[in-house]
Amino acid sequence: MAEYAAFLRGINVGGHKPVPMGKLKKALEALRFTDVRTILVSGNVVFQAPRAKTETLERKIQAQLKKTFGSEIGVHIRTIEELVRVHDSDPFKGFTSGPDVRFYVTFLSGKSKRNLTIPYETPGSHFRILKKTPREVFSVLTLSPESRTVDLMKVLEQEFGKDVTTRNYNTIVRLLSRA
Repeated sequence: MAEYAAFLRGINVGGHKPVPMGKLKKALEALRFTDVRTILVSGNVVFQAPRAKTETLERKIQAQLKKTFGSEIGVHIRTIEELVRVHDSDPFKGFTSGPDVRFYVTFLSGKSKRNLTIPYETPGSHFRILKKTPREVFSVLTLSPESRTVDLMKVLEQEFGKDVTTRNYNTIVRLLSRA
């Protein structure tokens, strides 16, 4: 058995694709996954399953979610070991989070559509992409009237495609503590 984290894309945001966490937990348990735990209401799930390719698990979960909730829901899977490596790489070293400064991890499923030079910084330095790996993008957003989280998401989708999902880094830390 291996421990995995699933990140669902685009659910429970502004009433869009409502997915109750209890029903999500049961849907994954129906796949014979064990120790299924949801974290927050934004589609973060930790579970145990026989070791498999993450792409295989993604397809299996997507099919189950379509059957259970009646709509396509994107899923990004990472092993807990992968998330520990992300955390241990200290991707936000040198930056201080706060009420107006947010750290984000964007999970990718494929190659970037374009070749953005990284590190990338918007005029005014409100948004920075610090690092990109083949599977993740690490960014910092300084909130202001000119830059909001939704603006960051637009840039990320334009650069990396719509099949991405982004989480606040605090969510990753919480998930690793299995809260």
